[in-house]
Amino acid sequence: MKKLTPLFRRRPSVYAMIHLAALPGSPGYGGSMSDVLRKAERDAEILVDNGVDGLIVENFGDVPFFLDRVPPVTTAAISVAVNRLRVRFAKPRIPIGVNVLRNDAQAALSIAAATDADFVRINVHVGAAVTDQGLVQGRAAESMRLRTAIGPHLRVMADLRVKHSAPLASFALEEEIGDLVERGRADAVLVTGPRTGAPPEQSFLERVRVLIGAVPLLVASGVTNENAPELAPFVDGMVVGSSLKRGGRVQNPVDGTRVARLMKSLGR
Repeated sequence: MKKLTPLFRRRPSVYAMIHLAALPGSPGYGGSMSDVLRKAERDAEILVDNGVDGLIVENFGDVPFFLDRVPPVTTAAISVAVNRLRVRFAKPRIPIGVNVLRNDAQAALSIAAATDADFVRINVHVGAAVTDQGLVQGRAAESMRLRTAIGPHLRVMADLRVKHSAPLASFALEEEIGDLVERGRADAVLVTGPRTGAPPEQSFLERVRVLIGAVPLLVASGVTNENAPELAPFVDGMVVGSSLKRGGRVQNPVDGTRVARLMKSLGR
């Protein structure tokens, strides 16, 4: 079996988003895949040069998102981007994850397996959520069997009450975590605020930390250099995107000064 890349060498480990520009076939595509790759590589180099611990690549520019299956061209385009970064940051190896929006776990696992990535993020792994794409349903049974077949080394990071959604039914938090980790077999859990760039309530994060036990926990939205030190004691990792962009705007390029400030706030 392939040797696993440690995902949490430091606590908290900082995973930065690579928000790909619109890909071929999506309404906002600019006509040049070379431009998409150039922007992704530029952002990644600034992030890694300033000390982030890993990267997560997602098709953020492909709005509006498909519900749960993306077309083959999207899978192909993300694969090219992830492979470009995997080769660029092979030595020393930087952990790289894949998230295919809105919820195509099959594509994410396939891309990760084919490009020698390290993990995937799945927004709705178990249960069901009402989103702007409609009703998104978890496919843990399919996803975990596919992982076993094509990439048993891949770790699955799954969201708990993911942003831009509302649960179809209300369950006790203990039950939700149990379903996600014990029945869904997620390797790590992510907690977000209600929308991109919004942090979760610290009291909620603290509750999850107590209930989740030894399972790795990541805060996955709204992290800034101001609140990172307050969130750090409760999590194993942080997923950061918007606050590292120029002007704090998610659609802008990564700003090295902002990355450096975040890392400094965490004592790096």
